Amino acid sequence: MGAPASLLPELENVVQHGSAEKRAETLRRITTLFLEGAAIFKPDHVALFDDVIGTLIEEIEAKALAELARRIAPVPNAPMGVVGALAENDDIEVAGPVLKSGHLADDDLVKLAETKGQAHLLAMSTRVGISEALSDVLVKRGNRDVAYNIATNQTAKLSEGAFSNLVKRSEQDGALAEKVGQRTDIPPRLFRQLLMRASEVVQQRLLAQAKPETRAEIRRVMAAVTDEVGAKAAPRNYTAALATVRALHKEKKLTEADIVSYAEGGKYEETIAALATLCAVPVEVVDRLMNGERADPVL
Repeated sequence: MGAPASLLPELENVVQHGSAEKRAETLRRITTLFLEGAAIFKPDHVALFDDVIGTLIEEIEAKALAELARRIAPVPNAPMGVVGALAENDDIEVAGPVLKSGHLADDDLVKLAETKGQAHLLAMSTRVGISEALSDVLVKRGNRDVAYNIATNQTAKLSEGAFSNLVKRSEQDGALAEKVGQRTDIPPRLFRQLLMRASEVVQQRLLAQAKPETRAEIRRVMAAVTDEVGAKAAPRNYTAALATVRALHKEKKLTEADIVSYAEGGKYEETIAALATLCAVPVEVVDRLMNGERADPVL
């Protein structure tokens, strides 16, 4: 184990005076030396390589760093100081291999996920054994590809908050909805919510792909969802609400403040009736606009 120590004088000379090619070649040689003995090295040996390689990479081009990352990422006892430095690199070709590996403490990963760009988040989303803390940040900050990876990563632990976020994002994304619905750890309440908002195609795919022992439960939920949607679709009775607001309007006591009060109090019929009366349009028109998917007719 005297080899790394014997390279120290050469290392100092390379760092101070060597060309980019010379530094890259020295890094390659020392990395090879580490890889050849990594399986039998003790922690103090690894620490020595950590110091040596860590010194070299302070003045090295991205191409050589990317090669280093690819070589040491699969090694179980890779020098962690070097791994951490590579993970923080803004170049995804450098950071990607170690971000995808099993290295790095959870706290460090969370900090990186909170500050790095989408390429780094995407690399982290493929890791094995993602914690709830990390998945929370990835789902919150990540784009569609990151969210999809998290949903399909069965080793990722998801909090209820992360599931809720994914279900919401699934409303306009059938492929994501399908993957989220296939997770066996999704809370029943959120699975029901996902089914309620999913297209019929997604519902049928989830049913077809489910295990036999869970299909009955999915059918039960789908039936309940159908009944609930049907109940919500039933026409509302505005007779009493119209009588109340028209009486106020006749006495010139109906104002916009009343609409706000009705809305804040959860009085849907009164809110619609008041809007219709003040705007002098049929209550059915206001009801249809308020329940439409587009907000611009209301605005």
